[in-house]
Amino acid sequence: MSRFTGPRVKRMRALGTELPGLSAKTPEKRPYPPGQHGQARKKISEFGLRLQEKQKLRLNYGVTEKQLRGLVQEAKRSGGDTGSKLLELLERRLDNVIFRAGFARTIPAARQLVRHGHILVDGATVDIPSYRVRLGETLALHPRSRDLPPVVAALDQPRGLENAPWMAVDAASRTAQVTELPERGSVLLAVKTSLVVEYYSQRL
Repeated sequence: MSRFTGPRVKRMRALGTELPGLSAKTPEKRPYPPGQHGQARKKISEFGLRLQEKQKLRLNYGVTEKQLRGLVQEAKRSGGDTGSKLLELLERRLDNVIFRAGFARTIPAARQLVRHGHILVDGATVDIPSYRVRLGETLALHPRSRDLPPVVAALDQPRGLENAPWMAVDAASRTAQVTELPERGSVLLAVKTSLVVEYYSQRL
């Protein structure tokens, strides 16, 4: 399954939750599923609940099904809590870290900055959104990119910085350093990772 590029608020309404990494908009004006029967109550099966939680992660972080499956496998091999490790691995993606640093309004916007070569990691250009940021690494906007309109707009109203104690951000110099590894409590998305692990338990 490829990366989602459709109407973002519609997907949030279908999942019944906000996806802060996917869109700066919220479904609060119409907090019910889309479609003719969106406001009718529907009972969701256990499989449907697991699928829903999996989709939250996939859409919020902008990863493909293959990428998420691989991350779940890696998290299981870590030996610790699979759900917490999975969230850590997702949070350490370069596009997400740029979003959490406040340099972009959404993860798709951060991915574009990375792809276009606007991001430096320890002084070297990195244009791979899935690059896994390590402890102690410093991220910075390229000197020519520091005053790009989308960056300035994002810094005026930073969204990702909420509850991000694992980062030290200097908005003036457009730099951010990973001071500790992200934990479950610092994730912006409300998701039940145990259901995600259960979803993949029979598929790995």
